[in-house]
Amino acid sequence: MKTKTMKAFTFKHYGKSPESGFDDVGYPAINADEILVKVYAAGLNPIDNMIPTGIFKPVLHFKLPATLGSDLSGVVVAVGRRVTRFTPGDEIFASIFDRGTGSLAEFAVVPESAAAMKPSNLDFVQAASLPMVSLTSWQALTERAKLRPGQKVFIPAGSGGIGSFAIQLAKHLGANVGTTTSSGNVEWVSRLGADEVVDYKKQEFEKVLSGYDIVIGTVRGDLIEKSTQILKSGGTIVSLIGPLDVAFAQARRLNFLLRLVFGLMSRKIMRLTKKRGLSYSFLFVRPDGDHLTQIGKLIEAEQLKPVIDKVFPFAEAKEALAYLAQGHAKGKVVVKMQE
Repeated sequence: MKTKTMKAFTFKHYGKSPESGFDDVGYPAINADEILVKVYAAGLNPIDNMIPTGIFKPVLHFKLPATLGSDLSGVVVAVGRRVTRFTPGDEIFASIFDRGTGSLAEFAVVPESAAAMKPSNLDFVQAASLPMVSLTSWQALTERAKLRPGQKVFIPAGSGGIGSFAIQLAKHLGANVGTTTSSGNVEWVSRLGADEVVDYKKQEFEKVLSGYDIVIGTVRGDLIEKSTQILKSGGTIVSLIGPLDVAFAQARRLNFLLRLVFGLMSRKIMRLTKKRGLSYSFLFVRPDGDHLTQIGKLIEAEQLKPVIDKVFPFAEAKEALAYLAQGHAKGKVVVKMQE
């Protein structure tokens, strides 16, 4: 009897030659608390290009060859026997990040706890653009930073995938928002809700901004260290891009060696923030269907909106990832699987 397969975009190795491309993989089976989803669209995130390099190999565990992608929207085709919130035919969106499986496939297995009903006013492409950026923004601002109305929050790279959503959410939560962007996007990020916009090609943000309560780290390099200069005493840095810290290693129950390594990686920023009376932590997003449900309600109420730069057909998934890797996307890049 022939084994049932499906098409997926996979990578076979870690490193400089991951051999990424289309593959026929086994049709997925679901556990009692999972749903099987026919994927209509998959949103891409920078980490999708980083995973095959092996940089997250100690933290994220994949069985190779592995399917890439975390964000998806689609239609439920089967449910496990313990599933109560969804039935076949439901239109959902979800993140399956950190599950060892991927969304760039014809079908995907989603834990019931990670899924939410697709906002009724969005199509599948719009919904697929949201999970990771909206969950990251939500968890960084509300859980980790505990943002309060009237506080000032700095979200650099305001025209990027996370920035374009986090600005909207921070503004909805009552914050005064600062950001950086290039000359051509200054007016655009202001319309998203940014109050102070620094054109990074003309000015250095740390010489322009001051009196901030929170920084959300979204850009690699020395931006995290520079951002300590704009924070008040008692301010908070929540980094989405590292350096990884000991608290993160402990939360994931990583071994002593990795705790030591992450401690060394974050030693400089920890020393700097302590000296200035600030706090620093690294945030690794977690899938959460309840959070997506709350975000979906704000979308339906038109308090927040998805921002999409470009849509690629499934056959051009490789080109979509290459486009995202250039770092110039204005909002999200989405792969459309089904019409």
